[in-house]
Amino acid sequence: MRPRALVTGGAGFLGSHLADALLAEGYAVVAVDNLLTGRMSNIEHLRREGNFEFLQLDINRQFECGEVNYVFHLASPASPVDYMVHGIETLKVGSLGTLHALEIAQKNHARYLLASTSECYGDPLEHPQKETYWGNVNSIGPRSVYDEAKRFSEALTMAFHRYHAVDTRIARVFNTYGPRMQVNDGRVIPNFMKQALRGEDLTVYGDGTQTRSFCYVSDEIDGLLHLAASNEHFPVNLGNPSEFTILDCAQRVIQVVGSQSQIRFGKLPQDDPKQRRPDITKANRLLGWNPKIDLDSGLRMCLDYFRDAVSSETASSLRAPL
Repeated sequence: MRPRALVTGGAGFLGSHLADALLAEGYAVVAVDNLLTGRMSNIEHLRREGNFEFLQLDINRQFECGEVNYVFHLASPASPVDYMVHGIETLKVGSLGTLHALEIAQKNHARYLLASTSECYGDPLEHPQKETYWGNVNSIGPRSVYDEAKRFSEALTMAFHRYHAVDTRIARVFNTYGPRMQVNDGRVIPNFMKQALRGEDLTVYGDGTQTRSFCYVSDEIDGLLHLAASNEHFPVNLGNPSEFTILDCAQRVIQVVGSQSQIRFGKLPQDDPKQRRPDITKANRLLGWNPKIDLDSGLRMCLDYFRDAVSSETASSLRAPL
């Protein structure tokens, strides 16, 4: 009999790719999403898949999804544009949503994986960031609705493991990009891709020397599957350790797109991390996992997706009534 997996946030960027991968591995998948930031277009290709089921519901309320063997908890607004608009909802899904997902796992004796975030490290004073680092987070700043929601999710996950013997995993996901991202979600690569494809100047906040590490989505999903199959209960960093300045990333996008765009600089947002790079020694040692796709290759691989998404957005705006 096929193992059955619940994916919360299953119509989102990562959730929909995870559903694809689980189905390819022979799982039956039930995806749940309230479509606050997820999109039906991300899973439209799965609607006639016999082993896929979609439930539109709010996991901040207790819910039923039938018997499952695995719970992958990915539900949450994940981009600054989304979680700063939906701050309360972000805190709720990190607390109530996490509680209800854990209760599903407990009830079904299912293995549970939390998609946490590198934002747990805040604006890190340790570089690169190891899982043992406790972070430097402003608990009352504008980004705290996301950072603290995920930190609470981790605490609740470990509590269910310790007090209820739930078989849990925690993935600290670093910057991930690829097809199905929303072009207006405010993250680095969608912003740069959209501006370059439109021939606009690329907006770099601050002086562009802050750093990020970008993992292509197929590598990230592979890491999640490796972690789910492991016996590790404590957090594991999943990201690409290759580090780039934001200015370098902008220039690489311009080159891949073949754009004549220039760089313009804007004010750095409050609490924006100055540097971000995962130490993935633990993932390599325990999981045998290493990302394979470098930034330039990944940008080329998702260029057609962003070109189509930008074209569709432009066509929609032209059709909009005055």
